[in-house]
Formats: sequence, C-alpha cells, structure tokens
Amino acid sequence: MIHTVTRRIAIDAGHRVMTHGSKCRHLHGHRYAIEATCAASRLHDCGEQTDMVLDFGFLKEEMLTLIAAPCDHGFIIALADTELLDALAPLDGAPETWRQRLATVVREDGYCATLEGRLGTRLYVVPFQPTAERLARHWFERLAPMVRARSDALAVLTSVTVWETPNSRADYVE
Repeated sequence: MIHTVTRRIAIDAGHRVMTHGSKCRHLHGHRYAIEATCAASRLHDCGEQTDMVLDFGFLKEEMLTLIAAPCDHGFIIALADTELLDALAPLDGAPETWRQRLATVVREDGYCATLEGRLGTRLYVVPFQPTAERLARHWFERLAPMVRARSDALAVLTSVTVWETPNSRADYVE
C-alpha cells in the first residue's frame, strides 16, 4: 500500500518561449499552479509527523522557498534569450558581461534568481525554454532532495504538475 500527499501553490509569472512559432513567443504571463505529490510505503510512527507521509506545512514551506520566492511576480527567462535579457540588463555595464555572470550561476546551480535587472524585478534564468514541461522537471529536481530531508527519508517526491492555465498542465513523474 502506498500513501500519497499533494500540496498546491500558485504564482504569477511572465515568460516567453522564444522559439515558439505562434503567440507564445511574445512576452505574456500565467497564473501558474504547481502541485507536488509525495509518496511513502508507510507513515511516520513517531515525532511531529506521526501518521503522516510528510507534513503539508513542510511541503508548502519548501515550495514557497524554492518556487514562489524567486519566481512569483517575476519573469522566467531562458539563458539563450539574449534579446530579452539585454532588454532587462542593468544600465550600468555591458549586457554581455551581465549575461556571462548569469551564465556562470546557471551552469553552477541550474538556474539564477536575481533582482539585478534594470527594472528591479525578479528574474529567474534557466538553461532551457521556460515551458510548463521543463519547469515541472526543474522544480521536481529542486524539491526532491528537500522532501527526502524533511521526511527523514521516508517520503519521496513522485511528481510535479505545472498548470499553465486552468485547462493546460504538464506533469513530470519519476
């Protein structure tokens, strides 16, 4: 028997898919809903998570820290989208130098969250097109170790779902 729990958060963020052949290549935004599902073959038998897979509050806290804090009311941008990055680059200094700094962080961490842009808005730079499919996998990979740690290795993250609209979602299941 497997027990599962799912937590949902929502964020507002802009993006564009620069290689898209239609309207998604333009700057636009979504009210994303992100769901994380965790599973365990048994429940905790003692401590503050007794009879739980993982405390919903722990899962919410990790999702807010790893997803909402750097992305909500910001722009999620592909590192390869140099036109958009240049338009948002700080006014002091060369845009290429700034993009190189971003690229270094993205290479090391898999993303770069910054407020350095000329508008002072949140920018979340990723090494892929910011599609719902890729975001689901990216956030899965960031959340999975936290779920394991917060559940004392009892639970595993099994999927992340990214709803781009009320009718369109992408799932990453491991």
